[in-house]
Amino acid sequence: MEYASARTPAIADDSKGFAAHVVAMVGSRLCHDLVSPLGAIGNGIELLQMAGDWPGLADSQEMRLIEDALKAARARINCFRVAFGAAGRAQRVPAAEFAALVADIQTSSRLQIRLETEGDHARGVVKLVLLALMCMETAMPWGARITVSQQGRDWRLSARAERTRQDAALWSSLDGQRRDRLDAAASEVHFLLLPLAAAEMQRSITWELTETGAEIGF
Repeated sequence: MEYASARTPAIADDSKGFAAHVVAMVGSRLCHDLVSPLGAIGNGIELLQMAGDWPGLADSQEMRLIEDALKAARARINCFRVAFGAAGRAQRVPAAEFAALVADIQTSSRLQIRLETEGDHARGVVKLVLLALMCMETAMPWGARITVSQQGRDWRLSARAERTRQDAALWSSLDGQRRDRLDAAASEVHFLLLPLAAAEMQRSITWELTETGAEIGF
């Protein structure tokens, strides 16, 4: 079976740059407003466990389900804040936070991700990595081994899997030229956001999709 590959133009026009900025601001607003109620829920759970009015509540299956759901929601929000939120040019993400964000994606998916990079990084670059990982997850929902590597300014995500979900039309959205891809599902929005975010940073995207893996570079 033939595979598809392409390169995304590096520079976005003004309208696309504005659209990317507005989308990022919306993402930041949504995540910011959701963090507080999630924190309040967590505090409420801790108070219930400490109250002593319901013996055995802290160790109950129901409480564990609530705690697991809360932990998963917090992890997703943390990833979404960076992947879908605004990224100032001067903002940096420490190595430990970057690793934690990648671990959150790994925990909530069937991906095994290895980071081959050190030190802190520009928030915009981490945003691109997270969006690219979401694309990989969509293409390989059955699981994959992914290596995230850096060489100077260049980044590459390489994935290997037993099989991939072949959707060349969806992946062609990464070219940044497919304005007709309005039929993409909400669960696939990262394919539309990645080229916008890359163009905003004056970067080119390269991609390749095969039967047993995928690569994304920028």
